[in-house]
Amino acid sequence: MQNTFSIIFYPKQSDVDKEGKSPIYMRITVNGKRCELSVQRKIEISNWNLKAGKVKGTSLEVKNLNRLMDTIKNKVFKHHQELIEKDKPVTAIALKNSYLGIGEKEKMLIGIFKTHNNQIEKLVGKEYALNTLKRYETTLNHITNFLVSSLNVNEIPIKQINHQFLTDFEFYLKSERNCNHNSTMRYLKSLKKIVGIALANNWIDKDPFRNYKTQSKETEREFLSEAEIQSMINKKLKMIRLDQVRDIFIFCCYTGLAYSDVNKLTNNNLIKGIDGEMWIKFNRTKTNTKSNIPLLPTPLLIIEKYKPEHEDSSSYRLLPVLSNQKMNAYLKEIADLCGINKNLTFHLARHTFATTVTLSNGVPIESVSKMLGHKSLKTTQHYAKILDRKVSDDMKVLRNKFESEENVYNDVSQYSL
Repeated sequence: MQNTFSIIFYPKQSDVDKEGKSPIYMRITVNGKRCELSVQRKIEISNWNLKAGKVKGTSLEVKNLNRLMDTIKNKVFKHHQELIEKDKPVTAIALKNSYLGIGEKEKMLIGIFKTHNNQIEKLVGKEYALNTLKRYETTLNHITNFLVSSLNVNEIPIKQINHQFLTDFEFYLKSERNCNHNSTMRYLKSLKKIVGIALANNWIDKDPFRNYKTQSKETEREFLSEAEIQSMINKKLKMIRLDQVRDIFIFCCYTGLAYSDVNKLTNNNLIKGIDGEMWIKFNRTKTNTKSNIPLLPTPLLIIEKYKPEHEDSSSYRLLPVLSNQKMNAYLKEIADLCGINKNLTFHLARHTFATTVTLSNGVPIESVSKMLGHKSLKTTQHYAKILDRKVSDDMKVLRNKFESEENVYNDVSQYSL
């Protein structure tokens, strides 16, 4: 069915004032249904040209009135076009409301963000990790504080998010909140998702991120060397809490598990693999991807150490994992006791597995990527870049070996060009 749309002006003869004048109305008709609104002007009925839909005469007052009706008509046509472009229903009432500025309540940034976070919260453990929710909540807090401190407002229409807003917000994060570049980019990417929601719902017409780069800088990820791993294993720790944290950390160095994954491990995750050996099989908390890891001798011994004395058929936690905050605090104590001068955090175990334990020992990067549960090989390749340091260390050993050989030539003049 083809849509029909028309606009006419007319004096309302049933509403004549004491001076004999009638108000001029505009009638909008769409697909046979119509609505009317006053143009806030009055004329005598005798001065109206019914056929032309205009006021008769050539006086300046008449010209201004006819010009006003033309302007109103053009504006309504413009609103009609906008409704079509935004794929919204075109009705006589919708056109009237659009012209008068009555319609959907203007979408606000904080409101959209809160709705988004509430939805994420209900999907934590199903489609999203708890840390994902925390990142969005932190981003929302930063934006709220930015609006108050920089713009002196508590809320802002999503339509006002432009390139300048993004630039100012980035500067605020780095200068006022002391966020490093990569943390700042993570917060901006969280905001970018909210902007994407607004674009998808036609709440905004342009993407403010279109010419805005949110690229993170590559960072050097620390990991433990074989000697450092061994020093931790050999260290006699008298305190039970430190001993347990060390064991769980070493377990992750040989399995590549992140904190959220080792924290949820139970005996049900232990499976005998196709090779007859014990494997750990689970879905990663962060990405929900499958991760299957053959167990080396060291993690097997740790599992055996914490195995319940009276094992039954019921499920039990594999290791006595504490909160991530406590684990990281105790790891710093362990680092001091072992003489390890690195910022020892629980996640460093995952980096150690990827570099020192696997890639450095010739395990193909494709296998490492699968065990780590990475969705893309590109993520794992970052660890391969770190191994340039390993190559340098290996060549240093080789260089020292050659320099200590008795048959080293002291006279190199024969090799000069």
